Amino acid sequence: MQQIILKNLGKISYQKAWDLQQELLTEVIGIKRENRDKETNKTPQKHYFLYCEHPHVYTLGRSGSIDNLLLSESQLAEKGIEFYKINRGGDITYHGPGQIVGYPILDLDYFFTDIHRYVRYIEEAVIRTLAEYDIEGTRIEGMSGVWLKADATRPDRKICAIGIHLSRWVTMHGFAFNIQTDLQYFNYIIPCGITNKTVTSLEKELGKKVALEEVREKLNKHFSDLFGFKLV
Repeated sequence: MQQIILKNLGKISYQKAWDLQQELLTEVIGIKRENRDKETNKTPQKHYFLYCEHPHVYTLGRSGSIDNLLLSESQLAEKGIEFYKINRGGDITYHGPGQIVGYPILDLDYFFTDIHRYVRYIEEAVIRTLAEYDIEGTRIEGMSGVWLKADATRPDRKICAIGIHLSRWVTMHGFAFNIQTDLQYFNYIIPCGITNKTVTSLEKELGKKVALEEVREKLNKHFSDLFGFKLV
């Protein structure tokens, strides 16, 4: 069973978290290159799972459109929101306080080399976590992330966004799960470039506060079960 080094970074700027991801990605790829040339006494591979919260920030994926950001530079500065163009897949999304952000740095050669399966497993861990709160999470064909189905008064709404990047089958970036998130910040973007759906949070759906640590513990169990790894 692969051991995954779990790090809870707490509240951290997006740039610092991105720099750390790049540093760990480089480390994992470096071990992979060394081991490729060794016949015996291979160095054990390292894998990481980072949790954090970010100050208000919008990130635009490599396939996204800047038109989905509805604020000017001066408006972003006025509201204290950062903006980054980054190398993950997907369009624009928001990160902020009260959100569980997860960045797995995994060498998929030790699990499975299937990007779609990897994304489905992240979705499934969130879906199973929602089920523990009697909420039915679902998928929408052609759209990554976890959604709640439309009802009589509300459209389909996203509760968890996913955007990843792979290099030599090593992952970075990950998911953003809305728990106590201030949803008004999604009003300043077209989330993921989708105009006919909306966003939600666990707190909004339950009508009460839920501790982030409680949700993280449930996520850890489901990630461990799905991937067959041990978080240490």
